[in-house]
Amino acid sequence: MKALRVLNNNVVLARDEKGQDVILTGRGIGFGAHVGKPVDPSLVVRVFVPVDGRDPDHLAESLALVGEEVLRAVVIALGEVGIEGRESTRPSLAIAVADHVAGALDRAARGIVIDYPLGAEVRTLYAAEYAQAQRLLAAINDRLDPELDASEATALTLHLVNAGFASGDLAFTYTMTGVIQQMLAVVQERHGLDISQESMTAARFITHVRYLFVRIQQYRQLKGHECTVGKGIRRHYPEATRTAQHLATIVETRLGQDLSEDEVSYLALYVARMSMDADGTAV
Repeated sequence: MKALRVLNNNVVLARDEKGQDVILTGRGIGFGAHVGKPVDPSLVVRVFVPVDGRDPDHLAESLALVGEEVLRAVVIALGEVGIEGRESTRPSLAIAVADHVAGALDRAARGIVIDYPLGAEVRTLYAAEYAQAQRLLAAINDRLDPELDASEATALTLHLVNAGFASGDLAFTYTMTGVIQQMLAVVQERHGLDISQESMTAARFITHVRYLFVRIQQYRQLKGHECTVGKGIRRHYPEATRTAQHLATIVETRLGQDLSEDEVSYLALYVARMSMDADGTAV
């Protein structure tokens, strides 16, 4: 890989053998590097391959603004706990996590602990990412001082969830969290259920809604099956369908996008599954 731009001693913008621009990080990787010359591969800790039209120059500059010690700790920790491999298509994740950790370190040094209001919701709605975030926090704490409070796992979880969305806007993840909570509350109220968010059917519903949000952002809602699958769902589960239409109204109000008929039908199917699971029957 040949250097295109040396941002600092730890970040280099380069071009790989496939002709694509990549961002290289590693302690001392920029020291002695020269534009147009090969980068020492032994110094490369992580290779970031920007995707979705993201500007490599801008991302490289953002990485370079993060303190050397924090960036190195975060990059290594992401790989150590299995969140990222050596090659990553999500430089924005490393940037967001490193920026958050830098702020958290400053707060920790001043004895400030934030009580994140979404802690309980995050632990239940994003159980897999929360477990990852706990491991990531431990790995970061192994490398940095002062030690960050356990509550920071909540914020790290939201960054991991956010990495799956096209916008890269953490506010969207906060909105999604609130909407999912609201949707579950509606299902419980309309069907008289006491749904455990740790149950399998609730977990499936939450996963489905999360992917629905991704499809909404990517303008790729499910369409084209309404004449077959959708009509069958609506005919067999009329009450669940009415609930799904209510849920669709919530999503449309909060996000400003109408849901397709197929999306409403599949919401109805998951609502029916939760209702029948609570009754001890099967869909």
